[in-house]
Amino acid sequence: MKNVYNIIKTPYITEKSNIQKEKDNKISFKVSKDANKIEIKKAIEQLFKIKILKVNIVKIKGKVKRVGHNVGKKPDWKKAIVTLKKDDQIDFLEGV
Repeated sequence: MKNVYNIIKTPYITEKSNIQKEKDNKISFKVSKDANKIEIKKAIEQLFKIKILKVNIVKIKGKVKRVGHNVGKKPDWKKAIVTLKKDDQIDFLEGV
């Protein structure tokens, strides 16, 4: 199995993800592009010591950026939306 810290990169905190966290108990993470649902589930359960109900994955295409004549592209990345049990919770920035 891959290293847990190579699979889970960062929590993905946006306004929409905060609403999902409060309403549906779902948390978003940026994950490795080659990670699958099973690896993501095991990594999060091992890191935070909680039970995961479901993992959804979204592949996000990088945006094309242009500066003058030069055209570049932001990297593609993968987002995992994890559904937790009703009682479980992960606190990243609570009280900040």
